[in-house]
Amino acid sequence: MSENTSATLPIVVIGAGPSGLAAAAQLIDRGLEPLVLEAGQTAGTAVREWAHVRLFSPWAEVTDPAAEKLLAPTGWVRPDSAAYPTGGDWAEHYLQPLADVLGERVRFGARVTGVSRTGRDRVVDADRDEQPFTIHILRGDGREERILARAVIDASGTWATPSPLGGDGLPALGERAAADHVSYRVPDLKDPAVRARYAGKRTAIVGSGASAFTALAYLADLAKQAPGTHAVWILRRGITGSTFGGGADDQLPARGALGLAAKAAVDEGHADVVTGFRTTAVEKSGAQLLLVGEDGRRLDPVDEVIGLTGFRPDLSFLDELRLGLDERLQAPVGLAPLIDPNVHSCGTVYPHGVKELSHPEQGAYLVGMKSYGRAPTFLAMTGYEQVRSIAAALAGDQDAAERVELTLPETGVCGGAGLFDEPTAQTEDAGGCCGSPDALRIGGPGTAAAGG
Repeated sequence: MSENTSATLPIVVIGAGPSGLAAAAQLIDRGLEPLVLEAGQTAGTAVREWAHVRLFSPWAEVTDPAAEKLLAPTGWVRPDSAAYPTGGDWAEHYLQPLADVLGERVRFGARVTGVSRTGRDRVVDADRDEQPFTIHILRGDGREERILARAVIDASGTWATPSPLGGDGLPALGERAAADHVSYRVPDLKDPAVRARYAGKRTAIVGSGASAFTALAYLADLAKQAPGTHAVWILRRGITGSTFGGGADDQLPARGALGLAAKAAVDEGHADVVTGFRTTAVEKSGAQLLLVGEDGRRLDPVDEVIGLTGFRPDLSFLDELRLGLDERLQAPVGLAPLIDPNVHSCGTVYPHGVKELSHPEQGAYLVGMKSYGRAPTFLAMTGYEQVRSIAAALAGDQDAAERVELTLPETGVCGGAGLFDEPTAQTEDAGGCCGSPDALRIGGPGTAAAGG
């Protein structure tokens, strides 16, 4: 196919979530034609699955400038910039209107099953970069289809692939068999059926991030209304000054408050803490479950388990592309050092764009949560900056692509994420930005949040 013909092809964006729709808006702003392929039937399909959870970023930080420019002629007005939307608010009042404006540029019920170069598997070098991308999709009615594209931006996220309970990254023995009593999502306790599942029950929460904080806060609030409700918070590391996040030092106040809410759940006796525990097996104990650790410890039985140990990217449909991924995080090699939780310290992830997100396969990009691989702490505005830079590069504006147009807030947390037991001397220090936050009492779970 000639270069001129290839230039008339659309740029395919995989996923109609926040980063994917922002990518489409940025491309249109640059005079380029996007085609968004979304497996679900609505915009923000994944976001809607945590509609009950409040973001820790306000409206001012979760809308993209190019998207707002597209929405403005429709009469759309951004909600109160200082207010914190729930996932449901975000989807209903921003993502869906944006998809509606994009119109036929968004195709729902189109699941991408494979991406490659036309006539070239990953082994073939000859004229590789001159060939358009071929994207195989499966429609909701079972029909298969092939689409050609000049570039591919994968913004499909990681929501569909939560990490298992096992401390070695594999499902713990018995985890699959216990599936009826294991969840990998923050529970929506406003749903009567979900509430009944946890009310008056003993629940293990495995994980140490924002989602675990949220679940702890939710269950602590439920415990005040339903006697017998209790949480067991299971950490693979020990308790350090950074365990509960940045507290008052966090420049995202709602994120800091979230950590304080988790600490309050523990301090007020609604949750016990088990440290240095890596799950190796889930055993049945009558109608309950018993977690077994690598060190042989056997915890007291629980009724339910909530695994919130992070997410990982689904790379299976990209197997024919030549991606340059870090061997640990499964993030682009240029980005991985900036987000590695083993070494990430005070400050924040440096703003980044096309340079850090490029691969040996020219014209293929992973953006949004997908670009972070297994790393945590992704923010929506990081994704918006990523797609702004990539759209500029695809339009041939290299100066704009390389220009940084984003300042991220400090986390107030130093040291690595404590992926193993031994805390660093820095995180043990009670001074500086890592001092243990005071046990402040804050509002109920309505103020809890998940990553935006």
